[in-house]
Amino acid sequence: MGDKQHLRFVASTTKKNGRKFTLDLQHPLVLQRNPISPFIILLTSLTWVSQFANKMEDSLKPMDAEQLRECGHKMVDFIADYYKNIENLPVLSQVQPGYLRELLPDSAPTHPESLQDVLDDVQAKILPGVTHWQSPDYFAYFPSNSSVAGILGEMLSAGINMVGFSWITSPAATELEMIVLDWLAKALKLPDEFLSMGKGGGVIQGTASEAVLVVLLAARDKVLRKVGKDAIGKLVAYSSDQTHSALQKACQIGGIHPENCRVLKTDPSTEHALAPESLSQAISQDIASGLIPFFLCATVGTTSSTAVDPLLALGNITKSNGIWFHVDAAYAGSACICPEFRHYIDGVEEADSFNMNAHKWFLTNFDCSALWVKDRSALIQSLSTNPEFLKNKASQGNMVVDYKDWQIPLGRRFRSLKLWMVLRLYGLENLQAYIRKHIELAKTFEELVKQDPRFEVAAPRKFSLVCFRLLPRQNKEDCANKLNHDLLDAVNSTGKIFISHTVLSSKYVLRFAVGAPLTEERHIVAAWKVLQEEASSLLRVL
Repeated sequence: MGDKQHLRFVASTTKKNGRKFTLDLQHPLVLQRNPISPFIILLTSLTWVSQFANKMEDSLKPMDAEQLRECGHKMVDFIADYYKNIENLPVLSQVQPGYLRELLPDSAPTHPESLQDVLDDVQAKILPGVTHWQSPDYFAYFPSNSSVAGILGEMLSAGINMVGFSWITSPAATELEMIVLDWLAKALKLPDEFLSMGKGGGVIQGTASEAVLVVLLAARDKVLRKVGKDAIGKLVAYSSDQTHSALQKACQIGGIHPENCRVLKTDPSTEHALAPESLSQAISQDIASGLIPFFLCATVGTTSSTAVDPLLALGNITKSNGIWFHVDAAYAGSACICPEFRHYIDGVEEADSFNMNAHKWFLTNFDCSALWVKDRSALIQSLSTNPEFLKNKASQGNMVVDYKDWQIPLGRRFRSLKLWMVLRLYGLENLQAYIRKHIELAKTFEELVKQDPRFEVAAPRKFSLVCFRLLPRQNKEDCANKLNHDLLDAVNSTGKIFISHTVLSSKYVLRFAVGAPLTEERHIVAAWKVLQEEASSLLRVL
């Protein structure tokens, strides 16, 4: 039908901007007797070159203002649609481990792909593997709030994209952080010693775990400067059995011997708060044994049950024994901007440091953990490094704050922007109303639990967490834990809601934490219906 020959041609096209794209091809071809065949091939190639040129011209540049505008609009639309439809998605991801590797290529693409292709994959492949923390039916862990203001702040921070480890690297980043944390400290009515105009001040850490770590290191080094570094094996840290595991990790990193981490038991008689008598006794025993008490972490709003430790009494004990007193209010600190809940941090004036997570219940996107200290020099002495390449006139002259010396890493994001925007775009009045709404919704759920004799409230509700459990038939406590474990699995398997659990005084207890921005009363009622239905199914087979 024809001879195999090599056809070579050069096809080119010129864009309006003068850029020329050329394709030089030499391929073995089967030439048909029809003489027009080579021209068809050439025309096809020219079309391909033109399409290739357009694709190259339209590919995403490292930074282009108009492309950013166009793609940004698409991304905002995608996110807005996500929130619009989030209620229809299963709250807890239903995928199996390793699901994503089967859906994505083994290696990165050689050539650029379109944003739409990526967003299509997010919709089809990524979102099924997401547990939707912003769902109105999310009641598991303490919330991780998102908001319009928080997202806008994140966008602005990403757009500016500075690394503010010292004042000189972006003065506005350092100074805004100082100002906005002074604002928040005043909203919480913290003592003036925590404000930046004195010896103390605030800093935004990534998480409460980081906050606890840096103050523990500061406390450790402060003591070791007095007693000598070889005494580290004698240092003792104190907490309750309800304190967040972040303290345990901080002790591991800080070189505190596990045997010197005192975990003091709590019980229902104190609503699982740390008893001052228990602390005093432990300190006395350790001193008598030649050990050195150096750190106490108290909690306002524990993870398991939102227990509140008695700060004033604990603070008096630590002060008389020269112990660093830290207050972790990661979750419940947000509620204390409301006058009716401020009493929960009474006694904070005795603390050396205090933290709360704005990214939990304060409409500020993750991550944003606010930490205040009364004596910033303790942090700086423990965490400061000053290599030659970071030296500058402002820092050397002690005229400014360099936040690199208040944290573990060197680099840091412009986190204060989003907190600043949340405070300005909502105002304290609306933030207070937001918190009160969630607490009222939790009260609604608590009343529903109390109205059903099959259930009981397992711990006093103080904020927006309700601890409850399904009672076993004939009060058979030996099977109660398994019963509630099975109820948890059954409820979460529906995909309709997501709750979590804890153990209080050896009892397996369910946690219902209200805090998602989109949650309304109808979601509370619907969640309770799911719980009742699954409980009925379980009890029928017993």
